[in-house]
Amino acid sequence: MTEAAPNSGAGWRIVHTEHSLGWGGQEHRVLAELCGFQQRGSRVWLLAPPSACLFARAQEAQVAARPLETSKLRFAFSVVQLARWLKTRRIQVLNPHSSRDGWLAGLAGRLARVPLIVRSRHIDVDYPHRWLSRHAYTTLCDHVITTSDKITAHFQAMFGLPKERISTIPTGIDTRRFCPAGPKADWGVDAVRGPKIGMISVLRSWKGHATLLQAARRLKDQNFPARFIIVGEGPARAFILQQIGELDLSGVVTLAGHREDVPEILRSLDLLVIPSTAHEGIPQIGLQALATGTPVIGSDAGGIPEIVRPNETGSLFPAGDAAALAAAIRETLSNREKTAALCRRGRALVESQHSRDHMLDGLDALYRRYLSP
Repeated sequence: MTEAAPNSGAGWRIVHTEHSLGWGGQEHRVLAELCGFQQRGSRVWLLAPPSACLFARAQEAQVAARPLETSKLRFAFSVVQLARWLKTRRIQVLNPHSSRDGWLAGLAGRLARVPLIVRSRHIDVDYPHRWLSRHAYTTLCDHVITTSDKITAHFQAMFGLPKERISTIPTGIDTRRFCPAGPKADWGVDAVRGPKIGMISVLRSWKGHATLLQAARRLKDQNFPARFIIVGEGPARAFILQQIGELDLSGVVTLAGHREDVPEILRSLDLLVIPSTAHEGIPQIGLQALATGTPVIGSDAGGIPEIVRPNETGSLFPAGDAAALAAAIRETLSNREKTAALCRRGRALVESQHSRDHMLDGLDALYRRYLSP
């Protein structure tokens, strides 16, 4: 997309940086913020490697995308070059999302005297060199945004951040796209046997696919008819295939690969499982499932309990406990009346607290707090 010259139009002048090359929840969030504020009248830019999935997606969405140079050999030059560009564009908000671009953008933003530098944290991880990381989240930024209260509390404990310098702003869901009414994915005749239990995520070790497969084996041993559909791609694919073979689950588990028709898939499922074992903020797929009225079972890892609330919006089980997950699946699919009530309350929760507009309003309020005269 060809960039226009700087102007004094309505809205903010916002830059997001992202070094990640993949396409998952974090990248979805970045694009949602870019598109959301652009639709509200702000000028927005994405700085990312041209080979990144997010770079292409931003261009498809008519968001201005510029190459981000993150080579260690050219680091100092890249900092100066980016600082010059930020100053020329009179950027008001600079928001890095990953480690490498965080250092680059943070230093460049300070050199350019960008009024507000925000760092986003999407997952919950420990930092082995906290004394160094503390500078990334204090010296080189003005405010930290996380996607769940669990991550916020962890950051405050790790880096001693005062509450006025960190906020929880979960990712907002497009409730018009993710709604109960609409078409459903067609899985073919083979998938009709029994209820369809799904898992949608990047295929990573900590997402808990092993727990789901162990639960599937238990249910198969109990002659409980069900079809398990795993949607997504990622580095753990080979391990998952190996587990399916070793547990003799090829007849009941489908690896569907990467799919774009997520609302249709969710409507087609009888149940969505989020069995993560670590690192989760508030998972977007959980919010999307609640918005479409799909029953949800989640582990108690990370920020999952903030939206999957027992006897209110879904069911929880101890992370890594396949027996407890199998029992929760049986209970959820057996008690239809209770499950329907959970789904109604889940949709209401998303509409009232986790819509796309709710997220954008929260970010806008943060920007105004720092930038309003």
